[in-house]
Amino acid sequence: MESKFKFEKLRIWQEAMDFGEDMNMLADTFPEKEKFNLSSQLRRASDSIALNIAEGSIFQSNPEQRKFMGYSIRSLAEVVTCLHKAKRRNYLNENDFEKHYLLSYKLMNMMLAFVNTLKK
Repeated sequence: MESKFKFEKLRIWQEAMDFGEDMNMLADTFPEKEKFNLSSQLRRASDSIALNIAEGSIFQSNPEQRKFMGYSIRSLAEVVTCLHKAKRRNYLNENDFEKHYLLSYKLMNMMLAFVNTLKK
């Protein structure tokens, strides 16, 4: 299928989509008692990253696009906090935490680099 929307061509959107699926699978491993708490928050925050990248891409105005990228960055910070919570609650071992934390860090750097290309 050929990409028709501008955001579908953005590498950060593609990475954010993959990241969201990773976080969704991770949330599935949490205990049932977290279904409506940490699992749900992790899913919503990680999905919000790609959703806001897409929403911001419809604007021709860089300040509007920067605003939505800011929302995506804040959502990624939420995800990182969820990862820390999961580790503290022993839902994640150190190796799995580190793997997901490094993916988060890579995505954050990509997003910040993208924001820096947008004029103020």
